[in-house]
Amino acid sequence: MTSNIKNRFSSEIRARAVRMVLEHVDEYSSRSVAITSISAKIGCVPQALNDWVKRNEVDSGMRAGTRPPVQKMTHFIDEHRFFFGVEPICRVLPIAPSTYYAHIAGRSELSGVYTQNPTCASA
Repeated sequence: MTSNIKNRFSSEIRARAVRMVLEHVDEYSSRSVAITSISAKIGCVPQALNDWVKRNEVDSGMRAGTRPPVQKMTHFIDEHRFFFGVEPICRVLPIAPSTYYAHIAGRSELSGVYTQNPTCASA
């Protein structure tokens, strides 16, 4: 039953509704009011339209989305770890050092290479 509800609105209808919100939001007192008004016109619940608008903003780069893939972040850390260290990089990136170490421990080509943090080798 969930799939019927999910596919109730075609991608064209969703795109048109999102476009309406983005084009006419200034005509309303708030974005929430715009979404409520436009959702009533197309026959969906406001939360669905709000989700479509947010997804569109993430996809177009107007809104920050989810974090980058772990592989991309670990690759970045691999490239810069000897200059900055793993922990300082992880404080800036949305990844825990333990996640980085667990990910590289699973890589066959690096297995055993990074078992110890070189910035804390004296411990």
